[in-house]
Amino acid sequence: MANRPADIVSPTTDKPLAPRTSADDARKASRFVYDKPTAANSIMLLVDHQIGLLAGMRDSSSLAELKSNIVGLARVAKALAMPTLLTSSNAQWQNGDTLPELKELFSEQPIYRRTGIINCYEDPTFRGAFEKLVKDTGRKHVIIAGVTIGTCCALPTMSMLQDGYQVYPVVDACGAWNRYEADAAMSRMARAGAELVTTFALACELQADWKSPTANAMLDPFIQNLPEYGFVLQNFWNNANQHAVPDPFGMVK
Repeated sequence: MANRPADIVSPTTDKPLAPRTSADDARKASRFVYDKPTAANSIMLLVDHQIGLLAGMRDSSSLAELKSNIVGLARVAKALAMPTLLTSSNAQWQNGDTLPELKELFSEQPIYRRTGIINCYEDPTFRGAFEKLVKDTGRKHVIIAGVTIGTCCALPTMSMLQDGYQVYPVVDACGAWNRYEADAAMSRMARAGAELVTTFALACELQADWKSPTANAMLDPFIQNLPEYGFVLQNFWNNANQHAVPDPFGMVK
């Protein structure tokens, strides 16, 4: 390795670059337009993550994994200070209350308790709160997860697409009664124009640059809810006195 050239380290002052081509020019050239969700242009909707409904989800490897993704997504929204709405369906009966972790994370705001209308976007009370949030913030990108992907997520997703929103269903923070429901819902939403995402890939997309000020807060959902990466982080910092690659930030001594 003696003849290997020196590594090239990007300056710590660098910021993320946008594509060279504008969205309008890309459309004129019939190219894909990367209409990127950001912490500054997006709203988060957490739909019907209720303990009664969660008990019946059967498409993920475990309910523990599903719950961790849901809570992790909520922690991402909190870390990035993203406007977030929570809603439930018939919580007074068999569907049960919203996950306690979500109620704790968003203790300062109400849960919109729907009393029968399945598609939350069709519920006048919830729609009113959503449209007021859109008006107040000017945001048209909607990140959504619902306890059942085929109804709680897919139905409002398709309604919002019709009304011109850019919608990002977080598919691994949704559950399904079976794999058929999940596959059908993802196919249906994608064909309608939704951009399907997963919890921690979306978290990276929203963070964009680990040098950004939200980085420390954003480590929490990764450590708490993605242990595969959390262990990597914790293991490194537990053994950081010896390292192979010099740290240009000077954090590791």
